[in-house]
Amino acid sequence: MSDRQKYYFFIILILGALATISPFSIDMYLPGFPAIALDLNTTIDQVQLSLTAYLVGIAAGQLLYGPLLDRFGRKRPLYVGLTVYILASIGCAFTESIHALILMRFLQALGGCAGIVSAQALVRDIFPVNKTAQAFALITLVISVSPMVAPTVGGYVTAHIGWQYVFAILATITLLILTASYFFLPKGRGADPSVSLKPKAVAKNFYTVIRNPQFLVYAVTGGIASAAPFAYIAGSPSVFMNLYGLTEQQYGWVFALLAFAMIGSTQLNHIILKKFTSEQVIRFALFYQTFMGLLLVAGVYFELFSVYTLIAMMFVFFAGQGITGPNATALSLAPFSKQAGSASALFGSWRLGAGGIISAIVSLFHNNTALPMVATMAACAIVGLIILTLGNFRVKYKARKKQVEEATSIIHPASQPE
Repeated sequence: MSDRQKYYFFIILILGALATISPFSIDMYLPGFPAIALDLNTTIDQVQLSLTAYLVGIAAGQLLYGPLLDRFGRKRPLYVGLTVYILASIGCAFTESIHALILMRFLQALGGCAGIVSAQALVRDIFPVNKTAQAFALITLVISVSPMVAPTVGGYVTAHIGWQYVFAILATITLLILTASYFFLPKGRGADPSVSLKPKAVAKNFYTVIRNPQFLVYAVTGGIASAAPFAYIAGSPSVFMNLYGLTEQQYGWVFALLAFAMIGSTQLNHIILKKFTSEQVIRFALFYQTFMGLLLVAGVYFELFSVYTLIAMMFVFFAGQGITGPNATALSLAPFSKQAGSASALFGSWRLGAGGIISAIVSLFHNNTALPMVATMAACAIVGLIILTLGNFRVKYKARKKQVEEATSIIHPASQPE
C-alpha cells in the first residue's frame, strides 16, 4: 500500500466514524430501555418517544446542514454540530426525567447528523471523481458494522455499570472524532457567501425536486418501506427483554443477528441487479415483505411463535429490507444531476422522518405484546407496495396522456393566423 493509499484509508476511517455517530446513538442505548424506564419512574412506551425525538431531529438536521455546509464551508458547521452533540450526550447521562431525556435526545440528533452530512460532502471534495463510489462503499461498510456492534456493547455497559454510561461513552467517542477531524481532515470546499440561506431560495430548490413524479413515487415508497426497521427498533426492547425475558446482552446479540439479515441482503442486491432492473427488484421485494409481514402478524396474533420462531421469522422478513432500500434510493435520485444534493437531503430527511412517525405509532399502541411491532412492520411493506403500484400507474397514465396530446397536435395543428 502506497503512502497516498494509506492517507486515503485513514481519511475514510475518520469519515466513516463521523457517519456512524447517529447509528451508534440509535442502537447503543436500546438495551437500556427497561432500566431507563425504571430509573426515571416511567414506562417503556415513554422511553420509546426519546427514540422518536432523535429520529425527528436527524430528519430536520439533514435539511439544515446542507445549505450551511455550502455557505460556511465543511468544517465549521461540523465543529458546531459535534459540540452540540457532546453537550447533549452529557445532558442525557445526567437527566432525571423522561421529558428532559426526550429533549436532550432531540438536541443530540441535531448535532450528531452533522457527521453524516459532512462526511458525504467531504468525500465529494477530497476524492477524485473515479474514486468517490469506492469511498462511499467503504464508508457504508463502516456504518454497517454499527447495528451489529452497538447494541451488544450497550447491553454489556447497561448491565454492568448503568445506562447513563452509554451516553458518557458516546460523548467521549465523539470528542475523539471531533479531535481527529480538526487535526487530520482536509478542509474540503471553502465558504461560499453567494449561497443563499433565505428560506424562499432553499424551499424553491426543494420544490423543484418534489415536483418530479419519479422522485415522489420512489421517495415516498422507499421512506415508508424503509421505516419497518424503526418499528422493530422501537418495539424490540420491550418485546424481547420484558415479554420474552432476554437479558441486555442476549438482546444485543439478537439485534446483531437481525442486522446481519439486512446487511447480507444488501450485498445480494448487487448480484440480483445483474439480471433484473431496480423497478422489478423493488416490486418483488415489497411483495415478499408484505407476504412475510402478514405471516408474522398471524403468528403473533394466534400466539404460534416462541422467541426463537419469532426471531427466525423476523430474520426472513428483514432479508428483503436490504433490497428495498437501496433500489428506492437509486430510483428516486436517478432523474437528477444538478439537484442531486437537494434530492438526497429530501429523501434522507423523509426516510428518517417516516421512521420517527413509525416509532411513535409503535409507542402509541404499546400493549405488552409483540403485535404492535410486527403489525407496524407489515403495514410499512403493505403501504409501500400500494403507493408504488398506484404511483407508477399514475406516472404511466400521465405519460400516455401526454403522448396522445402530442400526437393529436401533430395531426390537427392549431390554426395559424394568416
